[in-house]
Amino acid sequence: MLPRIAFMHYASPPGVGGVESTIAYQARGLADIGYLVRVISGAGGTFDPRIETIVDPLFGSRDARILAAKADLDRGVVTPAFEMLVNDIEARLNAALDGCAVCIVHNIHTMNKNLALTTALARLTQPRLIAWVHDLAWTNPQYQAELSAGKPYDLMRTAWSNTRYVTISAPRQAETADLLGIPADQIPVVPPGVDIPLFFQWTEMMRDIVARLNLLDADLILLLPARLTRRKNIALAIRVLAEVRRISGQDCRLIVTGPPGPHNPANPGYLSELLDLRRELGLQDAAHFLYELHVPDDTTMANLYQLADALLFPSVQEGFGIPILEAGIAGIPIFCSDLPVFRESGQSDLIVFDPEHDSPGAIAAQIDGYFHENARHRLKTRVRHHYRWEVIIRRQLVPLLEIP
Repeated sequence: MLPRIAFMHYASPPGVGGVESTIAYQARGLADIGYLVRVISGAGGTFDPRIETIVDPLFGSRDARILAAKADLDRGVVTPAFEMLVNDIEARLNAALDGCAVCIVHNIHTMNKNLALTTALARLTQPRLIAWVHDLAWTNPQYQAELSAGKPYDLMRTAWSNTRYVTISAPRQAETADLLGIPADQIPVVPPGVDIPLFFQWTEMMRDIVARLNLLDADLILLLPARLTRRKNIALAIRVLAEVRRISGQDCRLIVTGPPGPHNPANPGYLSELLDLRRELGLQDAAHFLYELHVPDDTTMANLYQLADALLFPSVQEGFGIPILEAGIAGIPIFCSDLPVFRESGQSDLIVFDPEHDSPGAIAAQIDGYFHENARHRLKTRVRHHYRWEVIIRRQLVPLLEIP
């Protein structure tokens, strides 16, 4: 069984805030991989049935005793009542952290919202602490009037012996290293992330498609919204995919959304040809026919346009071409056959090719050249690869729990 990990902050989910959101994703992410998780705060509540929550107002910033102590400290006065408050909080902390191997503490090491809590935390010898530094009181002009020399203020600019410091960005890393007098390379940078399915409000079908095909790990996703019929020229799209992968050396994917066409008895034979071609080119894990998993509903189709990097539409004959409009409203580039009907709606805002005479390699070179210098695509891919919460938790958070 994996150990119990605690998270601690002045407030926790379901409260709203940047730190609260980070705690929610970190806690859920660890629970997903089997850790026992406990969230400790001064304000909050149950937000996931798998996660134990302990809420004690003395761990927060709004309790009357905490506010009274802060008012004294802001004037530079440390009273006997402060020491009594620290002792009370220390006893409660010991009980709240019982059985925890690691406590990830957000901001309490470096902010003065509850210095009695900071002082009590500094006195503990167990569990191992990770200070997650979002903000620093000592380097923020907003808080300078509230700070004085000596204890407990100096705890916020002193490196604690039982603590591993982590920051959320490289600038904050440099700031923390300078303040605490420790090498920057000893302070890992672990950024916040994005919950892509939640952000885009993906359907359950879309979530299943993306998870089963590992689409978020792809470098380039080409969408071909069409039934599997010969006039859609899907064989050319598969050959283009093979060439894009060869030229770029990257994990490029093709998503063909429709099932075999129902009206032409030759369509099952065409599907067999496509499957043979996919196998021949070694693209079983790159050319995806969604009929093998789902037939997307309208909302899932919209989700696919959100995810895709480009429309690839190599038809040899169309009456109109609705995907041109859909890709246009989704804001993705369109690589398509040079058909008059496409130019009618897409005008000069298309990247066209001759589907009967241009080679797959030439078409692939168009696609690779477009994305090679495209800043929007670079950022989108970087977010997909490095700033998804599940990636951050697996690659950056979990190793911190395992390093003493």
